[in-house]
Amino acid sequence: MPVHLFGRSFPGLRRLWVPRRSLCAAQSDPCPGTPQREDMIRSRAPIKRVLCVAEKNDAAKCISEIMSRGTSRRREGMSTFNKIYEFEYHLFGQNVTVTMTSVSGHLMGQEFKAQFKKWHSCNPVLLFDAEVEKHCPDNMKQIKRTLEKEVRQCQALVIWTDCDREGENIGFEIIDVCKAVKPNIQVFRAKFSEITPNSIRRACETLTEPNANISDAVDVRQELDLRIGASFTRFQTLRLQKIFPASLANQLISYGSCQFPTLGFVVERFKAIQAFIPETFYKIKVLHEVEEDTVEFSWKRNRLFNHTACLVLYQICMEDPIATVTSVTSKPKSKWRPLPLDTVELEKLASRKLKISAKETMKIAEKLYTQGYISYPRTETNIFPTTLALGPLVEQQTQSPVWGTFAQRVIDQPGGPNPRQGKKSDQAHPPIHPTKHSSTLQGNEGRVYEFIVRHFLACVSQDALGQETVVDIDIAQENFSTSGLMIIARNYLDVYPYDRWSAKVIPVYVQGSQFQPSAIEMADGQTSPPQLLTEADLISLMEKHGIGTDATHADHIETIKSRMYVGLTADQRFLPGELGMGLVEGYNSMGYEMSKPNLRAELEADLKLVSEGRKDKQSVLQNHIQKYKTVFIESVGKAKKLDEALSSYLGAPQEIVEVEQQDVEMLLPVRKCPHCRQDMVLKKKRDGNGKYLSCTGYPACKTALWFPDTVLEVSRDGSICPTCQPHPVHMLKLKFRRGSLPPMMPLEFIGCIGGCDETLREVLHLKYLQAGGAGGGAGGAGGRGGGGLVGRGDNPCPPAPRPPRPEPRPSLPPVPPWTPQPRPPGGAGVNSDAIVCNCGQDALLLTVRKDGPNQGRQFYKCNRGICDFFLWGDQPYQQGEPQSRAPPRLAVVSSNTLGRGRGQEGGAGGQAGQTMCNCNVATVTLTVQKDGPNKGRMFHTCGKPRDQQCGFFLWTDENDPRAVFGGGFSGGGAAGKEGRKTVGEAAPSKPPAAKKPRTCGICHMPGHTRVTCPQR
Repeated sequence: MPVHLFGRSFPGLRRLWVPRRSLCAAQSDPCPGTPQREDMIRSRAPIKRVLCVAEKNDAAKCISEIMSRGTSRRREGMSTFNKIYEFEYHLFGQNVTVTMTSVSGHLMGQEFKAQFKKWHSCNPVLLFDAEVEKHCPDNMKQIKRTLEKEVRQCQALVIWTDCDREGENIGFEIIDVCKAVKPNIQVFRAKFSEITPNSIRRACETLTEPNANISDAVDVRQELDLRIGASFTRFQTLRLQKIFPASLANQLISYGSCQFPTLGFVVERFKAIQAFIPETFYKIKVLHEVEEDTVEFSWKRNRLFNHTACLVLYQICMEDPIATVTSVTSKPKSKWRPLPLDTVELEKLASRKLKISAKETMKIAEKLYTQGYISYPRTETNIFPTTLALGPLVEQQTQSPVWGTFAQRVIDQPGGPNPRQGKKSDQAHPPIHPTKHSSTLQGNEGRVYEFIVRHFLACVSQDALGQETVVDIDIAQENFSTSGLMIIARNYLDVYPYDRWSAKVIPVYVQGSQFQPSAIEMADGQTSPPQLLTEADLISLMEKHGIGTDATHADHIETIKSRMYVGLTADQRFLPGELGMGLVEGYNSMGYEMSKPNLRAELEADLKLVSEGRKDKQSVLQNHIQKYKTVFIESVGKAKKLDEALSSYLGAPQEIVEVEQQDVEMLLPVRKCPHCRQDMVLKKKRDGNGKYLSCTGYPACKTALWFPDTVLEVSRDGSICPTCQPHPVHMLKLKFRRGSLPPMMPLEFIGCIGGCDETLREVLHLKYLQAGGAGGGAGGAGGRGGGGLVGRGDNPCPPAPRPPRPEPRPSLPPVPPWTPQPRPPGGAGVNSDAIVCNCGQDALLLTVRKDGPNQGRQFYKCNRGICDFFLWGDQPYQQGEPQSRAPPRLAVVSSNTLGRGRGQEGGAGGQAGQTMCNCNVATVTLTVQKDGPNKGRMFHTCGKPRDQQCGFFLWTDENDPRAVFGGGFSGGGAAGKEGRKTVGEAAPSKPPAAKKPRTCGICHMPGHTRVTCPQR
């Protein structure tokens, strides 16, 4: 055996910084592709020093005392609370020096990377996909340094953590730290269930390998708890603190996938009590007095809910009240001794019998275990294995002055200790039992220890025996019954005062005899509601529905108490608080029964399969992340139901302004901003009509995408574009106004605004900036009338002070609604007739599609959209001569490309072909809505507010000489300004119109505005 252990290496050991190594089992053949075991032994250096690491300092101290037989040498480690014990021990078939130390629970913790840690750093939904990393908390760094220092001198590492899921995961955290310092260290796992000499010696002789599957299950659970808890907690807390500031201003409103179903059980029972309607019932009872004893016979019908029917039967009995004994039956009766003690039963019984909370009970049990008084207290087993010698355990308790006599009776009984066996086994630990006698424990520690000892002795003794007599009588064909009990042997009841079994004495009745009852009574009563849950009841429900594990039940109950979701009545029963009631009712009203145990029970079942190696860690992780992410997204969309549910308990929700409302709504990201890489989300416009795509970096980043008025509805779809970058770019559901799209296009469809969807680009006239392009205020039209991923023109938030304008960077121009035509064959340098733009590239040939005098006319523009090159296809071209983008006619002007953004600065000169009004401002293009010969005809007018307009007017199908050189090709500066001034100085086509009363911009009727227009 020592040779096998010495020659083994371990595969699949997970580490943070070093790759996994191959591993062969001790009892199996060498792994394929590895040298024979003898070669491995010869190639390894001999083991002279072994590092042993326990889960707690108390455990390390007790184990080292047992292994060294009290001769260990103690020295200080870098952590004040974790000592180092050194001694010599015979291990691996040789004498080695053992260094025993400990950790304090989990050495590593999972957390989000720095950019996601702060509560306002991102939308909570992103936490489902955010990168998670393991780190060592500050209070554990000294322990980590101790391990790193000690392992350098050792050739082998033995893990002595608790043998459960958490202990296995802690073991792998220790392995990761040690292998980062010494990658070739040999790793072993000690398996034990109690800290006794026999158990420790057996563990040293049967060292095995750590189980990566069990550790993986804990990793999955930790990561899911982090993602689910953080996302829902941030969402709930940030929203509800603003909605109910008077009640929840400083309240952390946490969510946990185990915590919430636990709260749900409490709320469900409370609501069942509230909804309970008592009913009146009626029954008949017979009394018979014999000497000084009164015997009550109960009605075999039990009770009736119909008063008349019961009254009729009662009157029949009263007419002939002679009772006839129809049968007398005597039979043996037993009261069963308790089953072996597992964790759940320990928590429940301690709560019921000792009135100690589950949390406190498990804390005491852990301490008793590390001190060697009891076996491992976290077990699901209630079957004693046949290999466990119970006799010596019972014999240890014979020295007790309290229960020592009973322990001796158990040893002397026929067959010796004979435990009653249950049906559960976790194949890891035996039931909880005492491992040594103690008479010095005080307080609750002494009470818990006494309970465990008495329970163990009762379990291995004999059932209580008695004799039961049942007497049946008949009165007017109505049957009644009573019973008596005589206890023959108390057996386990002598040591187990937590159960009661009382004798009941009745007179001797003879079958066939008759007697006159002392009284026949008709009594009434009412059905009673169920009682509020006790802690034991709650633990039973959690176990039944698979919420948490035996090791975590107490923690979840403590959490809902500390969060003030529930309180305790005077008789220690759970009563839900207002916040707890509101949260459960709010989520249930959404249609997701998040307070029900189904989701978490599925996870617990999958975790068990992962620990058994029957399911893959990553597949389980991703599956449950997607489940909870879907629930989260839809819960955010229905968050007002949460407000409504809580308002009935916390008062009316506070009215919040529009800007705060959008913060509270936890808007979901659509895509990354092309400039600052923060999320872009859909927000409502200030006037409430429509939405726009806004960067969450505002006001530092003013990038926005404004949808035209023809878009009636826009929302984020769950699907993601497979091609657009940076990933993910979510698709949008769009609904357009009737008549705004070509006849063949549907009014509702899903499209991508990342740039890959040509149809959507043309329909919305989207303008996409180059990566790193100017994001604020500069560049073309980005107002409400047209779409464009540009700086904000009319933002619902107050604009920040404008910083000094940076040097403008080139940006892609708006994608015009024209169909590209094949360019002439050949390229630059090959065909001298090729049209080349100002930046030296082949120009792109396009065709005007807009109705007007230039419809169908071809023109050239820059292929990359960098320079301002423009040339009509039928105009002569001199290569090398710079060309202006200004077309000589208005026919290419579009209301969407011009936009309606007001107060924006044109950083690169006027747009080509723009019509300028008398105020030197680009005009807006409108359509006649009023019935008449011009209905549907488009016209240009001043873009200023009505009371500031200059009176400029021009039909779009009429030529304006001012537009011929309306925009220069200059990239801004003096030339651009000078060009605009020239245009503004041109004589108007008609005298200014007289100032008229303000009318609607759609129907042109006075008395209302376009916002409230009935034709809108």
